[in-house]
Amino acid sequence: MLKSFRILIIGVVLLMGCTDFLNEDMEGIYTSTTFYKTDEHAMLAITAAYQPMSFTSIKNPLWVFGDVASDDAIKGGVPGDQSEIEFIEQFSYTRDNGFLLSIWQRYYEGISRANDVIHRLGADVSPEVKESVVAQAKFLRAYYYFHLVNIFGEIPLKIKPAYTADELHVPTSTVDKVYERIVTDLIEASNILPVNTLQHGRVTQGAALGLLAKVHLFQEKHQLCLDVIDDIELLSLYSLVPVYNQSFRFDTQNNAESLFEIQHLSGQDPFVGNSLNQWFAPQAENGYFFNVPTEDFVNAFEKTVEGVSDPRLNYTLGREGTTWINGEPFNPSWSPTGFIQKKHLQPLSEISAGTKGNGDLNYVFMRYAEILLIKAEALNELNQGPLALVPLNEVRKRARESFLYDESLDGFGAVPTDLLPDITTTDQDKLREIIRNERRVELGFEFHRFYDLMRYGKSYAESKLVNTNFIYDEHRFFPIPQNEVDINNQIN
Repeated sequence: MLKSFRILIIGVVLLMGCTDFLNEDMEGIYTSTTFYKTDEHAMLAITAAYQPMSFTSIKNPLWVFGDVASDDAIKGGVPGDQSEIEFIEQFSYTRDNGFLLSIWQRYYEGISRANDVIHRLGADVSPEVKESVVAQAKFLRAYYYFHLVNIFGEIPLKIKPAYTADELHVPTSTVDKVYERIVTDLIEASNILPVNTLQHGRVTQGAALGLLAKVHLFQEKHQLCLDVIDDIELLSLYSLVPVYNQSFRFDTQNNAESLFEIQHLSGQDPFVGNSLNQWFAPQAENGYFFNVPTEDFVNAFEKTVEGVSDPRLNYTLGREGTTWINGEPFNPSWSPTGFIQKKHLQPLSEISAGTKGNGDLNYVFMRYAEILLIKAEALNELNQGPLALVPLNEVRKRARESFLYDESLDGFGAVPTDLLPDITTTDQDKLREIIRNERRVELGFEFHRFYDLMRYGKSYAESKLVNTNFIYDEHRFFPIPQNEVDINNQIN
């Protein structure tokens, strides 16, 4: 089972062949009894609690569950390579699938580290530092549990460090109970977290409120969702950037649209680079070309009568007849579907083929565009269609007006006729479908789609995953990994 977080500052040199042992205490070793004592310790511990959410290795396969398990993507890659991903794609997996275990262990490690920060800080940690890092830890714990409960459903709810062997074994809690803890953590965190932070990547009040709004939406608590969004809007911090893809470029990340993004930086020791840059890139660039878009995803984007596509399509992926991120024509043979997503890739001018897996592009977990779409959905579900049109059309307006701000677009300077017109229908059922599709194209390949399919319900999910073995009653949640079942005697 997961162990409490320990930090090794100085290695211990083992002297071989000596007849006498040293009696001095080891220096440079921190354990749970010697750590968590100072402000510096507290900051180190909370930084460590952020680490599991990063994409520094395949051990954080969130994209497998967010994209590949959905109708937006297939595994891609060389046939036979990482075949366990294909089992997830086709819903033919077993409990011993390595990717189930990877995300389980990774995110519970994050929870364990957050719990240590919340409960282990000593009396010598200053009140202001303790308040700050505990609030951050509560957000992080909520973030990890949000993903785990959406992937696995009923899971062990661990909110304290395990001090004894018996405390390692925790029975599963209901989905509602896990959400209850998530909501409590986010409310408590949002009451303490700063509105702004000087260090990119540190959690802010807006991040906590944004995730809280999303949690309320997932629980169909639509008025509570809108109340939280009111609080976000009162911050007057967030807005849509003029060009859609500015949230997915190194030179324009951490912008006004970002509520929370997970930071990466190349060329560092210890490693903090983004490995997705290699996992998703074409083989011609020393990539593995996994997580490739489906034709069904491409067809979700609107076109004008003259055939001009929603610009978000080409911002999101490469396809035949378009220019790739390096400036050369895109080659559809790079992918088994003829498409490769762009949102997590950097051009070779930024990250060379030789260091492809060491990118410095952040992962944007939540953007203001999603807040607007959450607002639109909540309003529509409350039979307030005319009000729902306002945030929905704000998202569409930004997309079409990329033609006014992006000189690289063919036709720059004027919005093509009939491109992404404002939605006018207030029929609840029709508007619901429009909002769902808008989420799909706006948030495509940001690892959200599978969660959406599941919360939309049985008939919707089964219709979208008809080409797989998916049966809602069997596959709504993935099974707890066999490894965890074997070692946790409280799980049946």
